[in-house]
Amino acid sequence: MVQKNMSFLQALQTYTLLTIGEGLVAQIPALLISTATGILVTRATSDASFGKDLSSQFLNFPKVLIVATFILFMIGIVPAMPNVLFLSLAGTTGYLAYSMIQAERKKTVSKQEKVARESREQKKEPENVSTFFQVDTLEIEIGYNLILLTDEGQGGDLLHRLAAVRRQCAGEMGIYVRPIRIRDNLQLNPNAYSFKLRGIEIAAGELMPGQFLAMDPLGQELNVKGTPTTEPTFGLPAWWVSAEDRDQVEMNGFTVVDCATVLVTHLTEVVKRHAHELLGRQEVKELLDVVKEKNSVVVEELVPDLMTMGEVQKILQNLLKERVPIRDLAGILEALADGARISKDPDYLTECTRQALSRTICSQYTGTDSSKIAVVTLHPRLEQSVADSIEQTQMGSYPVLEPQVARQVLNKLKETVDNLTLRGFPPVVLCSSKVRLPFRRLTERFLPNLAVLSMNEIAPNVEVEAIGTVTLD
Repeated sequence: MVQKNMSFLQALQTYTLLTIGEGLVAQIPALLISTATGILVTRATSDASFGKDLSSQFLNFPKVLIVATFILFMIGIVPAMPNVLFLSLAGTTGYLAYSMIQAERKKTVSKQEKVARESREQKKEPENVSTFFQVDTLEIEIGYNLILLTDEGQGGDLLHRLAAVRRQCAGEMGIYVRPIRIRDNLQLNPNAYSFKLRGIEIAAGELMPGQFLAMDPLGQELNVKGTPTTEPTFGLPAWWVSAEDRDQVEMNGFTVVDCATVLVTHLTEVVKRHAHELLGRQEVKELLDVVKEKNSVVVEELVPDLMTMGEVQKILQNLLKERVPIRDLAGILEALADGARISKDPDYLTECTRQALSRTICSQYTGTDSSKIAVVTLHPRLEQSVADSIEQTQMGSYPVLEPQVARQVLNKLKETVDNLTLRGFPPVVLCSSKVRLPFRRLTERFLPNLAVLSMNEIAPNVEVEAIGTVTLD
């Protein structure tokens, strides 16, 4: 104020402007240097020129130019600033931003038109029908409420249990079950499930998620509140009970299982019942390849010199159809190699193989006493009538009894077998080897769980106990 002869207000204004200006002037070089350093560091991995990188950074993102336009416009309307310059720059960046937005819109529209055009062209192309011929060998369809059985996050372990079923069938039956597909079907009842073999339903059932199935083989009544139902695997009377009543029901002697166990048990029985339909030529080829690793001689002798792959498959299917395990595949091939030199008839070869597997067959029906098997026999006159009625066809040998006689035989056989089952014995009929297969074909439709054995299939160390006899009287 003394040196420049200024008033207090003039001196304060001048000092403030000079101080702030000096600070800005000092910071601008540092800002420029740090910006340049950042640009050089970030483009160290780029092969393009600096000008190309800089333009792509600015021009690839319209939002950057919109922000720059706004800032330049705000600076341009501040008094005492070079308004013309800043407003011109704001107009330039605004025009660039507008042009880029329009270009992006054109690209989007062009992309949509291209997708629509490709979709129309695909519709015009011939439909690939090969996908319609791909049918899963075995699949499970489940209703909406049963999806939680497959969700591990909610405690569902159905997928792991299916893998265990495949291992169990391989260990017990000796067959390879391909992976089982599970899919939800909204057309099913929400609590229902369905087993399909090559696209056709072969079994079905219903579950009650969150509840347990209680069964009693003795048939006693349930003493707690439950929903009556029928166990899907064996048709036993059962009840759905709540989780709160589970312990009490178990203490009363009932067998209590959860929903996943019911489904898996049903599936296991279905696989065993239809094992012969699951065994195709490809599966037989894979089984023979496994046997060939340690028993190459018998495989090379049998296939293809004595029998074709299809003929071997037919014999294995005949065995599985009567639930004879084929785990001892090497022994089966040995029996086929011997029998095929005499005859190629499938029925003859099946009987030869069954006789070679006598110990395996008897072990399925001996029960707790491994040296005794309880059977139902045929009266000699009935057996002779069956033998006299056998007719040989291209499909095999079948008994041609009069309808009235056949009905009488089946009714008496059912009575005798039911009595055998009530006493805790597996249903087994023993007859001569001549009528075994024809008699089995007579009964398989009406008594599918009945085992028909011949005397030649009884192992030397097994004692036969006749529980009953079927007669024509």
